[in-house]
Amino acid sequence: MTTPVPDLQLDDIARSCVVLHVRMTARAVTRAYDEAMRPSGLKITQFVLLSALSTGAWRSVTELADRFALERTSLTRNLQLLAAEKLIEPVDCKGRALTYAVTDKGRAAIEAAIPYWRAAQDRIEGGLGQERWSQTRDNLRTIRRAAREVG
Repeated sequence: MTTPVPDLQLDDIARSCVVLHVRMTARAVTRAYDEAMRPSGLKITQFVLLSALSTGAWRSVTELADRFALERTSLTRNLQLLAAEKLIEPVDCKGRALTYAVTDKGRAAIEAAIPYWRAAQDRIEGGLGQERWSQTRDNLRTIRRAAREVG
């Protein structure tokens, strides 16, 4: 059996790849929020979608997907799961656009989940410090803008 020879180019990719590091971070943060929110019965993705829909600011699923940089098919699947739980319901719109409204059950779920979300938010934000979190948020926004320019 031969011993693999380290490939310096592959090592460099592992150290510097933006998508690798952003996805690793996203998975770790998602796991932390999901764990904190477990008592509420909502996953962080569901909580964020419910919160966004509760504002009533979205004219269509496509607009919501674009705003949150989600694949429309993934968003649709998540919305269908929320609808199956009676947390949201479809709303008639002009033309072919489809959107959803949060039900009373959905609003109650949001309210019940807020303290769990706040605890996770405070722990992560507190671990970074307000100034570092503000800089990180700005840097993430810059990365999203750069990614849109490449794509």
